[in-house]
Amino acid sequence: MAQNMVANHARGIFKGEVFLVNPNHDEILGQRSYPSISAIKRRVETIVVAIPAEGVPDVIEEAGKAGANAAIVISSGFAEVGNKALEEKLVDVARRYGVRVVGPNCLGIYDAYTGMDTLFLPETKFLSDGREVIATPRPRPGSVSFLTQSGAFGAAALDYMAGHGMGIRGFVSYGNRCDVTEDEFLEYFANDDQTKVIMMYVEGLAKGREFLERAKETTRKKPIVALKSGRTEAGTRAAASHTAALAGTEQIYEGAFKQVGIIRVRNVEELFDFGRALALQPPAYTQSVAVLTNAGGPGIIAADALEESGLKVQKFSERIMSKFDDLKAKKLLLPVLSGFNPMDLSAEATSEMFALALSTILDDSEIGGLVLITLHHAPTILDDAADKIAKTIPKYGKPVTVCDMGGTEMAETMRMAFEKRGIPSYSVPERAARALWALSYYGTYLQDHGFVRAAG
Repeated sequence: MAQNMVANHARGIFKGEVFLVNPNHDEILGQRSYPSISAIKRRVETIVVAIPAEGVPDVIEEAGKAGANAAIVISSGFAEVGNKALEEKLVDVARRYGVRVVGPNCLGIYDAYTGMDTLFLPETKFLSDGREVIATPRPRPGSVSFLTQSGAFGAAALDYMAGHGMGIRGFVSYGNRCDVTEDEFLEYFANDDQTKVIMMYVEGLAKGREFLERAKETTRKKPIVALKSGRTEAGTRAAASHTAALAGTEQIYEGAFKQVGIIRVRNVEELFDFGRALALQPPAYTQSVAVLTNAGGPGIIAADALEESGLKVQKFSERIMSKFDDLKAKKLLLPVLSGFNPMDLSAEATSEMFALALSTILDDSEIGGLVLITLHHAPTILDDAADKIAKTIPKYGKPVTVCDMGGTEMAETMRMAFEKRGIPSYSVPERAARALWALSYYGTYLQDHGFVRAAG
């Protein structure tokens, strides 16, 4: 972590000053090392602590006397291993001197915009054959803020986000959250202009009532997507020994999250799928949606997944079908176009046909969103389809999720082309359908609680 901060300061990313403290060394990473915080002779605003647990309270006291107002405690060995007395001592000392504490037993904070990086995990590692590989990358700056109780899960999440091109605004691993709790982080990111969506990994809540009140205020402004673990008896036991979390009753969490508008996901894949969609696309304000495809089978799979999620894939209105008939008569669409919803343009559809059909469907007030399936296997579809389609979507203010099935280079290229243009893209129809459901869930919540004007 010291290396991260020193490097970011040297690059000009982190604008503050960095002081290293270690009584056993005069120099670390080419920087002067101080024997104690008091030896710095400058007011230190925030300290990052990574020493054996027993010494942490004394360091907090010294920092408090020196005028510090925040501490990020990376050290473990507190309540998560049954050492509650030491954690209580840490809290007592911090409160006595007005020092707010993140942690202990955490990775701390990563801010993609300021260069604050307390993660002790290296970005690269050397393999046994001498090759240097990316191990724990930092995602590019973006609009997703991520809160996690588990540092290990958080590190894996950063890796996933970087590998899938997801941008991050801020990352907080808060571990035992002995002082600063989830509701306070929510308050911060709710009022942060650079945050569009908040993703959370939760094992248990420190202050349930306060958290739910803060979440209710937050979801009026921006969506919260949460993965709550500890749903089973075994999971509850593991959570208690991991971050000293009380996982609580599953039914209570389910009902409470729904009441305040938190989008609860079923698994890790949905956490990232939903977060990406909500960061890139607007909510859907009606549950009537459409499927537009150049492949019949995947279109049917998408329709099934949408309806199984609770959305409506109804026949297109006579108004829409009449427009399609006109376009076919003008030879702008192929005569083999079939289906009333899903709409199958056939494997001969071009990028221009996709854009034209998309515009026709989204222009109808009854349709709230759309799953678009552009299988690249068709000879007429190239990556330029993403550009033509992306220019159409923003005109209507309705969400679109994309699926291009496959695992080859072309499939990856197509999906990335859509992602770069702000359209979430998935490898199977079910994921695109569930992501659209999340956009509808959030839009319906906003509408039902009077936070947006009713559709139509």
